[in-house]
Amino acid sequence: MTKSYDLIILGSGPGGYVAAIRASQLGLKTAIVERENLGGICLNWGCIPTKALLRSAEVFHNMKHAADYGLAAEKISADLDAVVKRSRGVANQLNKGVTGLMKKNKIDVVMGDGKIVEKGKVAVKTEKGDEELTAKNIIIATGARARDLPFAKADGKRIWTYRHAMTPPEMPKKLLVIGSGAIGIEFASFYNDMGAEVTVVEMMDRIVPVEDEEISKFLEKSLKKQGMTIMTGAGVKSIETSAKGVKAEIEDSKGKKASHDFSHVIVAVGIQPNVETVGLDELGIEPDERFHIKTDAMCRTNVEGIYAIGDVTGGPWLAHKASHEGVIAVEAIAGGHPHAMDVNNIPGCTYCHPQIASVGLTEAKAKAAGHDVKVGNFPFIGNGKAIALGETEGFIKTVFDAKTGELLGAHMIGAEVTELIQGYTVGKTLETTEAELMNTVFPHPTLSEIMHESVLDAYERVLHM
Repeated sequence: MTKSYDLIILGSGPGGYVAAIRASQLGLKTAIVERENLGGICLNWGCIPTKALLRSAEVFHNMKHAADYGLAAEKISADLDAVVKRSRGVANQLNKGVTGLMKKNKIDVVMGDGKIVEKGKVAVKTEKGDEELTAKNIIIATGARARDLPFAKADGKRIWTYRHAMTPPEMPKKLLVIGSGAIGIEFASFYNDMGAEVTVVEMMDRIVPVEDEEISKFLEKSLKKQGMTIMTGAGVKSIETSAKGVKAEIEDSKGKKASHDFSHVIVAVGIQPNVETVGLDELGIEPDERFHIKTDAMCRTNVEGIYAIGDVTGGPWLAHKASHEGVIAVEAIAGGHPHAMDVNNIPGCTYCHPQIASVGLTEAKAKAAGHDVKVGNFPFIGNGKAIALGETEGFIKTVFDAKTGELLGAHMIGAEVTELIQGYTVGKTLETTEAELMNTVFPHPTLSEIMHESVLDAYERVLHM
């Protein structure tokens, strides 16, 4: 029997399920098709459970430094199985939360593999058999998966993707992390804090290469101080696994090759979109050079009635971008006039130790775009709250257009900067200039005062330095 809807959404990650809720609010009869877990990778295997792991590592790190706060803690140890169990519990709680939201908003959930067989029609293979759904509009929100290296296929034993790293069969003693984007650096930070000997190999000339160069340099220095080995401008040429470990041939920045022994490897070299079984070729939906789906400002593909959002489309590949795109697509479908996404106003966060957060243009990109810039920089060590917290590592950098005062970008490294960045994101969305930021009253004592001082520094008005 065919079931008819106003909207069908393939995928229930942070893009898909948010789109479904907004569609329900606008009166659209909606079905969501999911092949694995409601909430997608983000809630079940990505953003949320990794933050639970990192929180455990942060607490463990603080326990080991209890004496710095006038406290005593003896016989400190970590139970990796218990840490993982807590992380999985957090993921399961949120999965149930999304299930409840679907019921509350009267959204039909069809569990199975969905494929668009023609415009307006989706075939779903479920455990009970095949189902056919029809709708005038369809949103593709099937996300992405970890990219493999051809010579380092993940086996879950010695070579891991992020999924294996979240439910490890054992604690790695000597860990190789290939790739220093957000995923690679977060796992490097977690396992380093938990006691593993960690080496990070990055083919670019600096780690977290999408960030401002000053942030990259500061993070590398900090991670090395924590005991990590960082190899930039380097590449892993081959990997051999055995029952005892991994042997990796690494070529350093000078072209010298050497063999290194590790217990485990995490491959974090990017993602590839889940598009193979959706039905793109049959419909003539256009991909880009990386096989992500091309969309316009309203998330429309080149085929009428078919939209795409989230990691299956172009970057940045972030959960909050997917959610916002879901709202844009649904409001466009409902006949509204939503604001188009501005990628320069999308914040990025990396939850390593210390944390990184940024929004807008780096100093280098601002100059390359033709801007004459004013740059402010203020360190955590100059902030009273940071000193009281014992978190004096880091700084905040702001980039302005010298002619107009427009806030072009903000870049942070330090404690809780992933919570602070939204202040600058709101400012950019409101098209603020330095005047509004300088005239804003920041509460004392807070870390947010570092934001204010960074702005003041750009205009030679810094107060506490």
